[in-house]
Amino acid sequence: MEYASMSRAQLEAERQAVAAKFESLKAKGLKLDMSRGKPGKAQLDLVSDMLTVLSKPEDCVDGKTDARNYGELSGLPCAKAYFADVLGCKPEQCFIGGNASLTLMYDTVAKAYTHGLLHSEKPWAKLDTVKFLCPSPGYDRHFKISQSFGMELITIAMTATGPDMDAVEEAVKDPAVKGMWCVPKYSNPEGVIYSAETIDRIAHLKPAAPDFLLMWDNAYCIHEFEGDYVPFPDMLAICAEAGNPDMVFEYASTSKVTFPGAGISVMASSEANIKYMTDLLSIQTISYDKVNQLRHVRYLKDKAHTLELMKRHAAILGPKFRAVLDALDKEIAPLGIATWKRPTGGYFVSLDTMDGLAKRTLALCKEAGVVMTGAGATFPYGVDPRDRNIRIAPSLPPVEELEQAIDVFCTCLKLAALEKLLAA
Repeated sequence: MEYASMSRAQLEAERQAVAAKFESLKAKGLKLDMSRGKPGKAQLDLVSDMLTVLSKPEDCVDGKTDARNYGELSGLPCAKAYFADVLGCKPEQCFIGGNASLTLMYDTVAKAYTHGLLHSEKPWAKLDTVKFLCPSPGYDRHFKISQSFGMELITIAMTATGPDMDAVEEAVKDPAVKGMWCVPKYSNPEGVIYSAETIDRIAHLKPAAPDFLLMWDNAYCIHEFEGDYVPFPDMLAICAEAGNPDMVFEYASTSKVTFPGAGISVMASSEANIKYMTDLLSIQTISYDKVNQLRHVRYLKDKAHTLELMKRHAAILGPKFRAVLDALDKEIAPLGIATWKRPTGGYFVSLDTMDGLAKRTLALCKEAGVVMTGAGATFPYGVDPRDRNIRIAPSLPPVEELEQAIDVFCTCLKLAALEKLLAA
């Protein structure tokens, strides 16, 4: 029975029962972490044989290049070819970085501020105002990069097919709007796959700013945990065909394919952009970890081989997501106090409570020993205007711990909803 249909007496009786369960859960002294989308130990163990791929000195030589030495700032040719295969672009459009694509994203924005981009009239630091579009709910680390440079963050509503493109097309008429964050496949946190129409409209944008920066974070491009692999288009080629060849910078990494703390990443863009950025980056580093690049290429081989590995990851992740969704279906759906997305890939479940419940629910979870991503994190400045979005990250805990954690979460959400309804 939906809570909204209950009498006050029924609500109070329910509150007492839920509060009693909450106290019993607190008494267990749980310490469970669902705060970030970290791979679990079973996933790390799955790929640990990669550590022995390079066992002899001669294994570190690729063609005429000794990966142990200086050089090849933009990455080993074999690593560029690998990511070009995965992303569907060209090797010469790829720049290979260290373990975090986030670093390459930060560097791109930083160079725009200190030096300007290829089509900038002046460095962004010399402008009075810089604005950036933030499709929300979205990825908190993206928003924090923009915020750290003093940008004005503009919230763009997410829809079932991607960002609200009417709002985007209107916003880019302002020359102070310098870019937009995008996670086009299994968006963080909602798991949305951008539609072909949305992608086409993005590629055909006519921003007033000549150096508009489309940050295309393709973090989950091969990360299905249910069903078959879903192909995605080459955004670099689509933008070039639309007359915007230098507008897009695409990013990806092996963070959730091999080791998050010891992977490799890629920045892909037009050849002109890659040359421009390589020249700037050559001042801050001589080269990235080419031994690790070679280790990854020898282990992952190519896209087809990597997709087979991702099926093994899916076998670990799938039951975790089903445990979360099954619990929500059973415990929360009949009550009418929240809605949620049902992703088939990526690393999160995005849940919207009744307005005004997210902070209280997560505070109760923390009190009961379950740590989750903070309320508001999925919006610019960490402020959810309706205090309702919660990002659930099922990947780290084993299934048995996850079942405990989601039991705590459901109990806390019920208690927060009952408190609100009884206070009305």
